[in-house]
Amino acid sequence: MAYVDGFVIPVPKDKVEAYRELAIRAGTVWREHGALEYREWIADDVPSGKLTSFPQSVQLKDDEIVVFTYILYESREQRDDVNAKVMSDPRLADMMDLTKMPFDGKRMFWGGFNPLVTL
Repeated sequence: MAYVDGFVIPVPKDKVEAYRELAIRAGTVWREHGALEYREWIADDVPSGKLTSFPQSVQLKDDEIVVFTYILYESREQRDDVNAKVMSDPRLADMMDLTKMPFDGKRMFWGGFNPLVTL
């Protein structure tokens, strides 16, 4: 059964291109290790809500934009296997240090999800 990891990331507007380069490198590695899809989406219509929203969830600053990422896998087991390989891949060693990222990694959040509805 399919499985997906989702990420929500605050990226400074002046670092979007640096982030894009990082995302291309990361996506290439994830796909090489078995992910079925790797997608990065930049916010276009994500207004702040009264209680919660994408901007509020990452404490978005005026000079930042929200990026939504998802990675699709065959199953939770396959995801765990792929992620173990990705985390030990030397091409992404710099990603393990969130202080060197082109965004504030402390405000990023993520999680893994099982399918509920597939049409």
